[in-house]
Amino acid sequence: MGEAYLNAAFDVEGDMEEAFELSDHLMEKTDGWTRKLGLGYLLRKLPGPPEGSEGHRRQARLKGGRHSPDRDREAISYHYNVSNDFYALWLDQQMAYSCAYFEQPTDDLDTAQRNKFEHICRKLGLREGDRLLDIGCGWGGLILHAARHYGVEADGITLSREQLDFARARIDEAGLSRKVTVHLQDYRELPEDRPYDAITSVGMVEHVGREKFPAYFGKAMRLLKPAGLFLNHGIGVGPVVMPGDTGSFIRDHVFPDTDLVPIALMTQAAETAGWEVRDIESLREHYAMTLRHWVRRLEARHEEALRYVNECTYRVWRLYMAGCAHNFQVGRLSIYQTLLAKLSGNGTSHAPATRARWYRS
Repeated sequence: MGEAYLNAAFDVEGDMEEAFELSDHLMEKTDGWTRKLGLGYLLRKLPGPPEGSEGHRRQARLKGGRHSPDRDREAISYHYNVSNDFYALWLDQQMAYSCAYFEQPTDDLDTAQRNKFEHICRKLGLREGDRLLDIGCGWGGLILHAARHYGVEADGITLSREQLDFARARIDEAGLSRKVTVHLQDYRELPEDRPYDAITSVGMVEHVGREKFPAYFGKAMRLLKPAGLFLNHGIGVGPVVMPGDTGSFIRDHVFPDTDLVPIALMTQAAETAGWEVRDIESLREHYAMTLRHWVRRLEARHEEALRYVNECTYRVWRLYMAGCAHNFQVGRLSIYQTLLAKLSGNGTSHAPATRARWYRS
């Protein structure tokens, strides 16, 4: 049904998020396998893309072993190398493509994303001269904020060529090229000879794959100085069970190979790698609000978006973001900031004794 929407077999007027309430109703209220099979047959008859259509977005078809470095590069390119201009239409000024932090419900998107950067920096207790690594730095918003406001030396890595070029241009424009660098690099390829004071990973762990958690958390451990902190910010499944395999559309058309897990599995993998879990904060409602901002901004600039992407691609983003907003709202998805500490030999860490400094203005 989602693919039929992408192919313009039908449209949705008004609030796209509300359409998912109908979807839930159909998934939950359809009685019996005979009825389900009959409806499935009818859905299969919905038209697909016209042969040779220029307006279609190809479905993800990745090669190689799941979550191998080469396949991960292909997966990231599929989603992020669409068009920087397209993303700039509906993201905030810093191009933050992750959950914002709304100190007030009336905060605009730019304010809420700056709040998020500030919240992360405070949790890490960043100080002038610290070395910060951002794994999956996107367009560079967090590392630029940390360098400007906390005086850190920051390195970011991404697998997207378009993000790399954009971030480097932003760094040069800000006059911070001596303090901030971005590289086209997989986290597994990072050298370990100069450990960092702090590490962030914002919206990247969803792409790692649970089978690679030992390598991911182990690599971060080796990249960090003793007593250092690692803030791991990522989407996980919530307490409300998904009705069926609702992730198949996302994997085929949005984020190939994405793997969402319960927070308990995530923290267990971190602890097995030697991390101490110091704090976990759920920002579930914040992500629902963030996604609604993105959907409204995208819909308002529909015609401009078609300068950079085709109609099918526009529909992919409208559909998946509205659907995610709904799933965060009802509790099928959540988003967690997990603060992890690498203990020194005598058991100390740079984690604060209380949360007071995180919220002091």
